Amino acid sequence: MRNFVQARLDPDSQKALERLAGRLGWSPSRIVREGIRVLESCYGQGAGQRIVGLGKFSSGIRDLGSNKRHLKGFGR
Repeated sequence: MRNFVQARLDPDSQKALERLAGRLGWSPSRIVREGIRVLESCYGQGAGQRIVGLGKFSSGIRDLGSNKRHLKGFGR
């Protein structure tokens, strides 16, 4: 592995890195690699945030989201 990343850390991030290195016994490089893996598993699975349940349910009404008649009295 011959790829290098240079990062500027604010004092709080530097202290967190040092605490993690001491607690886990890992090198700073390993902590950064694991952090990237965690972030990729959380955010790397699509093109941004999605609405939970979007497209999973069918009301049977084709124009439910675009016809104001269906929303008459909604929220009162």
